[in-house]
Amino acid sequence: MAPLLLTLPWPPTVNTYYRNVKGKTLISEKGRQYRAAVADQVLIQRGAKLFAGRLAVAITAHVPDQRHRDLDNLLKSTLDALTHAGVWLDDQQIDSLSIERGSIGGMLRVSVQEVTA
Repeated sequence: MAPLLLTLPWPPTVNTYYRNVKGKTLISEKGRQYRAAVADQVLIQRGAKLFAGRLAVAITAHVPDQRHRDLDNLLKSTLDALTHAGVWLDDQQIDSLSIERGSIGGMLRVSVQEVTA
């Protein structure tokens, strides 16, 4: 099966994605806006495919500018947003996960493919 290829907006930083309110960790307004934007893009770009098997996910991060960024900080919000958007049932399905830096562009290119055991 061919991989699902998605172009997603640049996520908010981990520091602004979550908020602690009265001892509870909640998704911030920026986080909710990002999840909604990802859900919109998934709907536009992929149709109705829901992955139920084991997955390989590859992300190319096209950074918005030349500031120094830790790529691993992009994973949590991106994977959670893709789960929320219904790309897969749960991100525990991911057996292979890679991320690499692309050129400047302020977006993520995501490839999702089912893998066989």
